[in-house]
Amino acid sequence: RVFPCDGSSFQLKCSVDVGFNLEWVLVCGKGFKGTLTYKCESSVWKSVKDNCVLEVIDNLKKELEVILATSENNVNITQSAATVQTIVNMLFKIADLSQSFLNTVDIIVSGNVSDTWNKLNTGNKTGDTSIKLLSAIENISGRLTDEFAINKTSIQMNRTTIKNSFNTASSLPNSTTEIVIPQVPLETTITIIIFTTLDKVLPSQGTNDSRKSDVRINGDVVVVKVNETINNISFTFDITDQSLGNPQCVFWNFILNTWDSTGCEVKRKNTGKITCECNHTTSFSILMSPFYIDPNYRIALAYITYIGVAISMASLIICLIIETIAWKSVRRNDTSYVRHVSIVNIAVSLLIANICFIIGAAIAEQEQPTSVGRCSPVVFFMHFFYLALFFWMLMLALLLFYRTVMVLSQMSRAKMMVIAFISGYGAPLLIAVITVASTAGPQNYISKRNACWLNWYESKALLAFVIPALTIVVINLMVLIVVLYKMLRRGVVGATTQPDEKHALVVIARFTAGITFFLINIKYILRLNFGFFILVFGTLLDSKV
Repeated sequence: RVFPCDGSSFQLKCSVDVGFNLEWVLVCGKGFKGTLTYKCESSVWKSVKDNCVLEVIDNLKKELEVILATSENNVNITQSAATVQTIVNMLFKIADLSQSFLNTVDIIVSGNVSDTWNKLNTGNKTGDTSIKLLSAIENISGRLTDEFAINKTSIQMNRTTIKNSFNTASSLPNSTTEIVIPQVPLETTITIIIFTTLDKVLPSQGTNDSRKSDVRINGDVVVVKVNETINNISFTFDITDQSLGNPQCVFWNFILNTWDSTGCEVKRKNTGKITCECNHTTSFSILMSPFYIDPNYRIALAYITYIGVAISMASLIICLIIETIAWKSVRRNDTSYVRHVSIVNIAVSLLIANICFIIGAAIAEQEQPTSVGRCSPVVFFMHFFYLALFFWMLMLALLLFYRTVMVLSQMSRAKMMVIAFISGYGAPLLIAVITVASTAGPQNYISKRNACWLNWYESKALLAFVIPALTIVVINLMVLIVVLYKMLRRGVVGATTQPDEKHALVVIARFTAGITFFLINIKYILRLNFGFFILVFGTLLDSKV
């Protein structure tokens, strides 16, 4: 049932008395024509239909209908001088059609228009509005004659004569879309329109792959009209959302009323850009979706990861237990003492980092997209303890360098411990805090790819882990080269070194060499064998333990 409203002002609460699921139709406000329809649902008035049109636009539509009807009254028109003069004045106003057309399109597709077009695209009677707009754009681009170049806020339109080949690029803000036609058979005219905001207007449906149902337009939309047949045209698009993958080069198929990839293929995918090649001309863009992993593969990968991390954690706990039991026997000299302190801190750092890794994986699995509030603390501690792991590795390498190269220099145990703890935990804490401070504001601290880890695409926060880690790997390699050279020249170590210290230095060299091999590939830190490696090479193979 529909209850029309006479336009008078009164308040009506949505309740049982009014009747749930009943629709009320209200007259639009001043300056608009049409009606608004609301439905009473669960004690709340919900907007069902908005048919309010600006009065000036409604009048323009009626005038346009009059203009279109002139061909039916051509005899009467020519008999009236005033009518002819009026038509001439109207034609003069619309003479610059392309400019006015682009101005109007720019207004309705720019700014905060997503909600409005989403309503139109999902409505039963308005679902084809955006398609009509695209069709109108294609039609007018095919009817233009003069050469020109027009730039608006989000639209660039060029019409020019080409021969042999053609190359042009977008001059719009935040857009470097490039169109290349390597070979043109005959001299012809080409019209190109580049839109940077049509991704908010056009529907993104258009894939037969059920795995990729959540596709989105992820770049500019380009309309190309050429008088001659073109068999090869190339587009290079900027990727709008870097967190999406699985690119598809598509055009809008007006017959199927959907995006279609027939005759188009992805040729190159560089950082932030995708190049498409097509064998025809029409309206083009790229569709992308969240990264897809086969469910069976995802489950198997999850089992392998969790089992591997569990083995690593168990190995680290055993390592700490053994170190505790053998603590008195391994602290007889400064070198051995500092080495085992480093091993204990390496094991503790990796153990806590693995616990954070499991918590982060659970959060990412439950929440799509990943929760910034819940994930950020986990990422902070994971970042801090993985960095601490690297810096304690660095302390081991520097200890090896100090005891092998600077044989005559002596530093107290207390001083070595102060330097080790400041470097092992102070430097990672400083890096982790600076990373949060510089990226947390725009919420670009964590990844948006359904994973609890540092962001890469928006803020490059991941560099705060990669750069220190790779730097330490390089330093460790350089230390190993210098130490091996010194050892070969002196015959293992200098004559002034005590037997216990000789043993400690050999163990440190072996452990540092092995662990540097693993650190060359950073992802091994997250793998199952790293904790086991620390247990075996850091503790079990030490004959003094």
